[in-house]
Amino acid sequence: MQPLKIRKFGDSLGVTLPQEILEKLNLSERDNLYIKETADGLQITSDDPDLEEAMTIYHQGSCQYDNALRELA
Repeated sequence: MQPLKIRKFGDSLGVTLPQEILEKLNLSERDNLYIKETADGLQITSDDPDLEEAMTIYHQGSCQYDNALRELA
């Protein structure tokens, strides 16, 4: 693991991510990163946790109401 330097950008602080990390996360300029607190520390991800939760709820509902959804289609 390589350390990242915190730098000042205008009135804010930020870090510059190495290209290999950007490629692993499939990120480019203006994409979002999400920081999630876990039992092991902090996790940085490019996956939107709100979207994951919404998709989980959708899948539960779609399984429960599969016949009704099929009729509506």
